[in-house]
Amino acid sequence: MTGTSPLGPRQMRAWLGFLTASHLLEHEIERQLKRDGGLSHAEFEVLVRLDWAEGHRMRMSDLAREVMVSKSRLTYQVAGLEKDGLVRRRPCDADRRAVWAELTDEGAATLARVRPGHRAVVRELLIEQLSEDELEVLGDALNRVADRLRERARQRRR
Repeated sequence: MTGTSPLGPRQMRAWLGFLTASHLLEHEIERQLKRDGGLSHAEFEVLVRLDWAEGHRMRMSDLAREVMVSKSRLTYQVAGLEKDGLVRRRPCDADRRAVWAELTDEGAATLARVRPGHRAVVRELLIEQLSEDELEVLGDALNRVADRLRERARQRRR
């Protein structure tokens, strides 16, 4: 089969299953984050990446790559988080063109408030629905797909 031929029954079942499950899971995660912290899933991902980063800060360009959004989209998201007191932007002394995004204490407190519910949703609706073997296969498969997509994005930037 070529890349343009119709998907076979097994392929279509896998594609539609992935698509449906990912949309429904995203909706449930979004609901939980809004309820527990007033955050979108995208905003939560920004806060998590800053929390994981050394010194709880990242250059905006690096953060955009980590959360897989355009620099302009990240600027918009960070502006909202900054307005809410969850993130602050600072100039980078080493590179005047660069800007740091830093997690504030209020941002860390918001993360601490929403993480238990986030983990519960992920466990209940994904992890507990799969056997250990299925989790292994799913993790391997999705990471392979993500690697392919990252490589494709790198090729486009060249």
